[in-house]
Amino acid sequence: MSKESEMGSNSHHNQEAALEPADSTLWFRSYLHGGTSSLISTLTTVITFPLYKTVFRQQLDSTLVREAVAQLLREGPVKLYRGVAPPLLMRSLNGTFLFGFQDTFLQQLSLWDTSPVPRSALPALAGLGAGVLEAVLFTPFERVQNVLQNSKNDTSLPTLRSILRKLASKPLASGYYTAFLPILVRNALGSSLYFGLKDPMSETLRACGCSPLASSFIAGVLNSMVISLPLYPLSVLVANMQAQVDGGGGGVKSSWQRLWAARQHKLVLLYRGGSLVIFRSCITWGITTAIYDQLKRHSRTSG
Repeated sequence: MSKESEMGSNSHHNQEAALEPADSTLWFRSYLHGGTSSLISTLTTVITFPLYKTVFRQQLDSTLVREAVAQLLREGPVKLYRGVAPPLLMRSLNGTFLFGFQDTFLQQLSLWDTSPVPRSALPALAGLGAGVLEAVLFTPFERVQNVLQNSKNDTSLPTLRSILRKLASKPLASGYYTAFLPILVRNALGSSLYFGLKDPMSETLRACGCSPLASSFIAGVLNSMVISLPLYPLSVLVANMQAQVDGGGGGVKSSWQRLWAARQHKLVLLYRGGSLVIFRSCITWGITTAIYDQLKRHSRTSG
Protein backbone atom coordinates (compact mmCIF):
# COMPACT_ATOMS: atom_id res chain seq x y z
CA MET A 1 0.00 0.00 0.00
CA SER A 2 1.37 3.44 -0.92
CA LYS A 3 1.96 6.10 1.73
CA GLU A 4 -0.80 8.29 0.27
CA SER A 5 -3.41 5.52 0.27
CA GLU A 6 -2.37 4.44 3.76
CA MET A 7 -2.82 8.00 5.06
CA GLY A 8 -6.23 8.17 3.40
CA SER A 9 -7.22 4.86 4.94
CA ASN A 10 -6.06 5.99 8.40
CA SER A 11 -7.93 9.28 8.07
CA HIS A 12 -11.12 7.45 7.07
CA HIS A 13 -10.66 5.00 9.93
CA ASN A 14 -10.16 7.82 12.45
CA GLN A 15 -13.25 9.61 11.21
CA GLU A 16 -15.37 6.47 11.45
CA ALA A 17 -13.96 5.70 14.89
CA ALA A 18 -14.90 9.17 16.09
CA LEU A 19 -18.48 8.56 15.00
CA GLU A 20 -18.86 5.12 16.54
CA PRO A 21 -21.14 4.85 19.58
CA ALA A 22 -19.17 4.87 22.83
CA ASP A 23 -19.85 3.17 26.12
CA SER A 24 -20.56 5.19 29.25
CA THR A 25 -16.88 5.35 30.23
CA LEU A 26 -15.78 6.81 26.89
CA TRP A 27 -18.78 9.16 26.97
CA PHE A 28 -17.65 10.49 30.35
CA ARG A 29 -14.04 10.96 29.21
CA SER A 30 -14.94 13.71 26.75
CA TYR A 31 -16.33 15.79 29.64
CA LEU A 32 -13.24 15.02 31.74
CA HIS A 33 -10.79 15.83 28.96
CA GLY A 34 -12.62 19.04 28.05
CA GLY A 35 -12.66 20.20 31.67
CA THR A 36 -9.00 19.32 32.21
CA SER A 37 -7.79 21.10 29.08
CA SER A 38 -9.81 24.21 29.90
CA LEU A 39 -8.72 24.19 33.55
CA ILE A 40 -5.06 24.14 32.50
CA SER A 41 -5.64 26.88 29.95
CA THR A 42 -7.19 29.13 32.62
CA LEU A 43 -3.60 30.08 33.42
CA THR A 44 -3.65 32.12 30.22
CA THR A 45 -6.90 33.73 31.41
CA VAL A 46 -5.20 34.94 34.59
CA ILE A 47 -2.12 36.18 32.73
CA THR A 48 -4.04 37.91 29.95
CA PHE A 49 -6.96 39.26 32.01
CA PRO A 50 -5.55 42.84 32.09
CA LEU A 51 -5.32 42.55 28.30
CA TYR A 52 -8.93 41.37 28.12
CA LYS A 53 -10.07 44.18 30.40
CA THR A 54 -8.29 46.70 28.19
CA VAL A 55 -10.16 45.33 25.19
CA PHE A 56 -13.46 45.46 27.10
CA ARG A 57 -12.98 49.17 27.76
CA GLN A 58 -12.25 49.69 24.06
CA GLN A 59 -15.43 47.79 23.16
CA LEU A 60 -17.44 49.88 25.59
CA ASP A 61 -16.04 53.37 24.95
CA SER A 62 -14.29 53.00 21.57
CA THR A 63 -11.05 54.31 23.08
CA LEU A 64 -7.50 53.83 21.87
CA VAL A 65 -5.28 51.27 23.62
CA ARG A 66 -3.25 53.92 25.43
CA GLU A 67 -6.45 55.61 26.67
CA ALA A 68 -7.87 52.32 27.97
CA VAL A 69 -4.58 51.46 29.68
CA ALA A 70 -4.41 54.94 31.26
CA GLN A 71 -7.95 54.46 32.54
CA LEU A 72 -7.01 51.15 34.21
CA LEU A 73 -3.86 52.67 35.70
CA ARG A 74 -5.89 55.49 37.25
CA GLU A 75 -8.19 52.94 38.88
CA GLY A 76 -5.18 51.23 40.44
CA PRO A 77 -3.96 47.60 40.80
CA VAL A 78 -6.66 46.69 43.35
CA LYS A 79 -9.40 47.00 40.72
CA LEU A 80 -7.33 45.58 37.87
CA TYR A 81 -8.59 42.04 38.49
CA ARG A 82 -12.15 43.04 39.40
CA GLY A 83 -14.31 40.70 37.31
CA VAL A 84 -11.77 37.88 36.90
CA ALA A 85 -13.77 35.31 38.92
CA PRO A 86 -16.62 34.77 36.40
CA PRO A 87 -14.34 34.13 33.39
CA LEU A 88 -12.17 31.75 35.45
CA LEU A 89 -15.17 29.74 36.55
CA MET A 90 -16.80 30.02 33.15
CA ARG A 91 -13.64 28.93 31.34
CA SER A 92 -13.25 25.80 33.48
CA LEU A 93 -16.90 24.76 33.17
CA ASN A 94 -17.12 25.86 29.54
CA GLY A 95 -14.62 23.30 28.28
CA THR A 96 -16.24 20.53 30.31
CA PHE A 97 -19.68 21.09 28.83
CA LEU A 98 -18.69 22.27 25.35
CA PHE A 99 -16.52 19.25 24.52
CA GLY A 100 -18.76 16.89 26.48
CA PHE A 101 -22.02 18.04 24.89
CA GLN A 102 -20.50 18.00 21.42
CA ASP A 103 -19.25 14.45 21.84
CA THR A 104 -22.61 13.35 23.29
CA PHE A 105 -24.52 14.89 20.37
CA LEU A 106 -22.04 13.37 17.91
CA GLN A 107 -22.53 9.89 19.35
CA GLN A 108 -26.31 10.24 19.08
CA LEU A 109 -26.18 11.63 15.54
CA SER A 110 -23.93 8.77 14.46
CA LEU A 111 -26.66 6.29 15.39
CA TRP A 112 -28.95 7.59 12.65
CA ASP A 113 -29.25 4.99 9.89
CA THR A 114 -30.33 7.59 7.36
CA SER A 115 -29.41 11.23 7.72
CA PRO A 116 -29.84 14.19 5.34
CA VAL A 117 -26.51 15.50 6.66
CA PRO A 118 -23.24 13.98 5.36
CA ARG A 119 -21.31 12.11 8.06
CA SER A 120 -18.36 14.45 7.57
CA ALA A 121 -20.62 17.35 8.64
CA LEU A 122 -21.87 15.66 11.83
CA PRO A 123 -19.10 17.13 14.07
CA ALA A 124 -20.14 20.64 12.98
CA LEU A 125 -23.82 19.86 13.56
CA ALA A 126 -23.04 18.46 17.01
CA GLY A 127 -20.97 21.60 17.69
CA LEU A 128 -23.97 23.74 16.78
CA GLY A 129 -26.08 21.95 19.39
CA ALA A 130 -23.31 22.26 21.98
CA GLY A 131 -23.03 25.98 21.27
CA VAL A 132 -26.75 26.47 21.88
CA LEU A 133 -26.54 24.76 25.28
CA GLU A 134 -23.37 26.71 26.05
CA ALA A 135 -25.24 29.98 25.48
CA VAL A 136 -28.09 28.90 27.75
CA LEU A 137 -25.74 27.89 30.57
CA PHE A 138 -23.13 30.64 30.41
CA THR A 139 -24.93 33.85 29.42
CA PRO A 140 -25.43 34.71 33.15
CA PHE A 141 -21.68 34.35 33.76
CA GLU A 142 -20.87 36.69 30.88
CA ARG A 143 -23.50 39.15 32.11
CA VAL A 144 -21.98 39.31 35.62
CA GLN A 145 -18.47 39.57 34.19
CA ASN A 146 -19.35 42.54 31.97
CA VAL A 147 -21.11 44.38 34.82
CA LEU A 148 -18.07 43.84 37.05
CA GLN A 149 -15.64 45.14 34.44
CA ASN A 150 -17.56 48.36 33.84
CA SER A 151 -16.04 50.94 36.21
CA LYS A 152 -19.27 52.98 36.05
CA ASN A 153 -20.88 50.33 38.26
CA ASP A 154 -18.23 50.46 41.00
CA THR A 155 -20.11 52.93 43.19
CA SER A 156 -23.68 51.64 42.88
CA LEU A 157 -22.69 47.96 42.74
CA PRO A 158 -19.43 47.62 44.67
CA THR A 159 -19.52 43.86 45.34
CA LEU A 160 -20.31 40.66 43.47
CA ARG A 161 -23.16 39.97 45.90
CA SER A 162 -24.78 43.33 45.19
CA ILE A 163 -24.61 42.65 41.45
CA LEU A 164 -26.16 39.19 41.82
CA ARG A 165 -29.00 40.59 43.93
CA LYS A 166 -29.65 43.41 41.47
CA LEU A 167 -29.75 41.09 38.45
CA ALA A 168 -31.95 38.58 40.28
CA SER A 169 -34.51 41.32 40.96
CA LYS A 170 -35.00 41.89 37.23
CA PRO A 171 -36.80 39.81 34.60
CA LEU A 172 -34.49 37.30 32.92
CA ALA A 173 -34.46 39.17 29.61
CA SER A 174 -33.16 42.37 31.25
CA GLY A 175 -31.29 40.64 34.08
CA TYR A 176 -29.10 37.57 33.76
CA TYR A 177 -30.07 36.88 30.14
CA THR A 178 -29.52 40.32 28.65
CA ALA A 179 -28.08 39.97 25.10
CA PHE A 180 -28.97 36.27 24.97
CA LEU A 181 -29.81 36.31 21.24
CA PRO A 182 -26.44 37.64 19.99
CA ILE A 183 -24.64 35.30 22.41
CA LEU A 184 -26.69 32.38 21.07
CA VAL A 185 -25.80 33.23 17.47
CA ARG A 186 -22.12 33.80 18.30
CA ASN A 187 -21.68 30.63 20.36
CA ALA A 188 -23.67 28.35 18.06
CA LEU A 189 -21.84 29.49 14.92
CA GLY A 190 -18.46 29.56 16.67
CA SER A 191 -18.81 26.05 18.10
CA SER A 192 -20.06 24.67 14.81
CA LEU A 193 -17.08 26.12 12.94
CA TYR A 194 -14.62 25.00 15.62
CA PHE A 195 -15.65 21.35 15.66
CA GLY A 196 -16.24 21.24 11.93
CA LEU A 197 -12.75 22.53 11.11
CA LYS A 198 -10.63 21.21 14.01
CA ASP A 199 -10.00 17.64 12.87
CA PRO A 200 -9.65 18.37 9.12
CA MET A 201 -7.11 21.09 9.93
CA SER A 202 -5.16 18.80 12.26
CA GLU A 203 -5.11 15.96 9.73
CA THR A 204 -3.90 18.30 6.98
CA LEU A 205 -1.08 19.60 9.20
CA ARG A 206 -0.05 16.06 10.21
CA ALA A 207 0.02 15.11 6.53
CA CYS A 208 2.45 18.01 6.02
CA GLY A 209 4.80 16.56 8.66
CA CYS A 210 3.72 18.32 11.86
CA SER A 211 3.71 16.34 15.09
CA PRO A 212 0.28 15.52 16.57
CA LEU A 213 0.76 18.04 19.41
CA ALA A 214 1.94 20.82 17.09
CA SER A 215 -0.82 20.14 14.56
CA SER A 216 -3.49 20.36 17.28
CA PHE A 217 -2.06 23.63 18.63
CA ILE A 218 -1.78 25.24 15.19
CA ALA A 219 -5.28 24.01 14.26
CA GLY A 220 -6.65 25.61 17.43
CA VAL A 221 -4.89 28.89 16.66
CA LEU A 222 -6.04 29.00 13.02
CA ASN A 223 -9.54 27.91 13.96
CA SER A 224 -9.83 30.66 16.54
CA MET A 225 -8.66 33.24 14.02
CA VAL A 226 -11.22 32.11 11.44
CA ILE A 227 -14.02 32.26 14.04
CA SER A 228 -13.04 35.45 15.86
CA LEU A 229 -12.73 37.74 12.84
CA PRO A 230 -16.34 37.58 11.55
CA LEU A 231 -17.95 37.13 14.99
CA TYR A 232 -16.07 39.89 16.84
CA PRO A 233 -18.79 42.56 16.24
CA LEU A 234 -21.25 40.33 18.12
CA SER A 235 -18.93 40.35 21.14
CA VAL A 236 -18.79 44.16 21.00
CA LEU A 237 -22.58 44.28 20.86
CA VAL A 238 -22.87 41.90 23.83
CA ALA A 239 -20.39 43.93 25.91
CA ASN A 240 -22.34 47.13 25.31
CA MET A 241 -25.72 45.52 26.02
CA GLN A 242 -24.57 43.81 29.22
CA ALA A 243 -22.24 46.40 30.79
CA GLN A 244 -25.02 48.43 32.44
CA VAL A 245 -27.63 47.15 34.85
CA ASP A 246 -29.91 50.17 34.58
CA GLY A 247 -30.43 52.33 31.53
CA GLY A 248 -29.71 51.47 27.93
CA GLY A 249 -32.26 48.75 27.40
CA GLY A 250 -33.97 48.05 24.14
CA GLY A 251 -33.73 45.02 21.91
CA VAL A 252 -30.91 43.77 19.76
CA LYS A 253 -31.87 45.97 16.79
CA SER A 254 -31.99 49.23 18.74
CA SER A 255 -28.81 48.35 20.65
CA TRP A 256 -27.01 47.65 17.38
CA GLN A 257 -28.23 50.94 15.90
CA ARG A 258 -26.93 52.88 18.93
CA LEU A 259 -23.61 51.04 18.78
CA TRP A 260 -23.21 51.61 15.04
CA ALA A 261 -23.99 55.31 15.45
CA ALA A 262 -21.54 55.59 18.38
CA ARG A 263 -18.85 54.09 16.13
CA GLN A 264 -19.61 56.76 13.51
CA HIS A 265 -20.78 54.06 11.05
CA LYS A 266 -17.17 52.92 10.60
CA LEU A 267 -16.22 49.24 10.67
CA VAL A 268 -12.66 50.06 11.72
CA LEU A 269 -13.95 51.65 14.94
CA LEU A 270 -16.19 48.66 15.58
CA TYR A 271 -13.11 46.42 15.41
CA ARG A 272 -11.11 48.60 17.81
CA GLY A 273 -9.39 46.21 20.21
CA GLY A 274 -10.15 43.26 17.95
CA SER A 275 -6.50 42.38 17.35
CA LEU A 276 -5.94 41.91 21.09
CA VAL A 277 -9.04 39.72 21.42
CA ILE A 278 -8.01 37.55 18.48
CA PHE A 279 -4.46 37.17 19.84
CA ARG A 280 -5.71 36.16 23.28
CA SER A 281 -8.29 33.78 21.81
CA CYS A 282 -5.75 32.16 19.49
CA ILE A 283 -3.34 31.39 22.34
CA THR A 284 -6.08 30.10 24.65
CA TRP A 285 -7.76 27.87 22.07
CA GLY A 286 -4.43 26.66 20.71
CA ILE A 287 -3.46 25.43 24.18
CA THR A 288 -6.93 24.02 24.90
CA THR A 289 -7.08 22.12 21.61
CA ALA A 290 -3.58 20.72 21.99
CA ILE A 291 -4.24 19.48 25.54
CA TYR A 292 -7.67 18.05 24.70
CA ASP A 293 -6.44 16.16 21.63
CA GLN A 294 -3.39 14.88 23.54
CA LEU A 295 -5.59 13.58 26.38
CA LYS A 296 -7.92 11.97 23.86
CA ARG A 297 -5.04 10.24 22.04
CA HIS A 298 -3.57 9.01 25.34
CA SER A 299 -6.99 7.71 26.41
CA ARG A 300 -7.35 5.73 23.17
CA THR A 301 -3.90 4.16 23.38
CA SER A 302 -4.22 3.29 27.07
CA GLY A 303 -7.75 1.98 26.60
